[in-house]
Amino acid sequence: MWRAGSMVAWVGSRLQAPPSTLSRSLICAQDVLRRTPLYDLHLAYGGKMVAFAGWSLPVQYRDSHIDSHLHTRRHCSLFDVSHMLQTKIFGCDRVKLMESLVVGDIAELRPNQDKVKELQNTGSDVGLEVVDNALLALQGPTAAQVLQAGVTDDLRKLPFMTSAVMEVFGVSSCRVTRCGYTGEDGVEISVPAAEAVHLAMALLENPEVKLAGLAARDSLRLEAGLCLYGNDIDEHTTPVEGSLSWTLGKRRRAAMDFPGAEVIVPQLKGKVQRRRVGLMCEGPPMRAHSPILSTEGAMIGTVTSGCPSPSLKKNVAMGYVPSQYSRPGTLVLVEVRRKQQAAVVSKMPFVRTSYYTLK
Repeated sequence: MWRAGSMVAWVGSRLQAPPSTLSRSLICAQDVLRRTPLYDLHLAYGGKMVAFAGWSLPVQYRDSHIDSHLHTRRHCSLFDVSHMLQTKIFGCDRVKLMESLVVGDIAELRPNQDKVKELQNTGSDVGLEVVDNALLALQGPTAAQVLQAGVTDDLRKLPFMTSAVMEVFGVSSCRVTRCGYTGEDGVEISVPAAEAVHLAMALLENPEVKLAGLAARDSLRLEAGLCLYGNDIDEHTTPVEGSLSWTLGKRRRAAMDFPGAEVIVPQLKGKVQRRRVGLMCEGPPMRAHSPILSTEGAMIGTVTSGCPSPSLKKNVAMGYVPSQYSRPGTLVLVEVRRKQQAAVVSKMPFVRTSYYTLK
């Protein structure tokens, strides 16, 4: 079985004093949630804190979710993603172990392209070290311009899905990776926890940058056609079903040495029963778990993620349908609030991505 690696969050609790404005019941709830190094900064900027995967994180700030979303598309926004696991994997068998868990071609990755997955030690010569850093995501068309003012490295030489260690606005030993979860150009910056607030404040001094929360992060990634693990993919989803066949390395396809190859290879040849597709509709927004039906009213699938698109002013969603319904332009029905409404299967991403690649 192909295993999609889940990002398991782990960072020690910090800044434990709860805000005095919360009721006793909310204080109790906050006490059991982990806090990132930016917790107090979120409160100072009007962050509305919510529970997310065991963490207290901002869903939005004083600006509306839509304003934050559109600011990211037009300028750039700063996201606190410190709940994401950061690890170092080392040992002679590190590549072997990684390739026993994922379908990608790990051996062919160049330095500073290593992928990070959740690992269990199987007795091989491999070690796993959790890195107790904060993680900041600067996303949007002006992100590189903003960051370039605080680094000496030439960011034009740092294309999508590569990384480098550099000093950022006076903070040494930051790992800057050209990637993100919005479909826009941008970076994720792994920064020592003690320096996270300093770096965030330095970035926020630029008027191009505003803080953005979980709500904008979700709608941005959905417009970009990006999956949320546990919703749109899980351990029971193959790359072909999930429209993620690009993750399969050419060498590994030929060798058929990746986990689940006996199931996945036939699917690559067209023998797949279901596929993840995009959906668009007018009217009430489609949400996770909404039934997808044929135009005759037969149940054919389920929505896994959905929301109104601030960029398109339409409702977008993704879900799984039988292959015969996966062609873009196919008409289906989606049940929303116990009423059926028309939707059309659409190509993803819904909004054009802007990843930075070398010409």
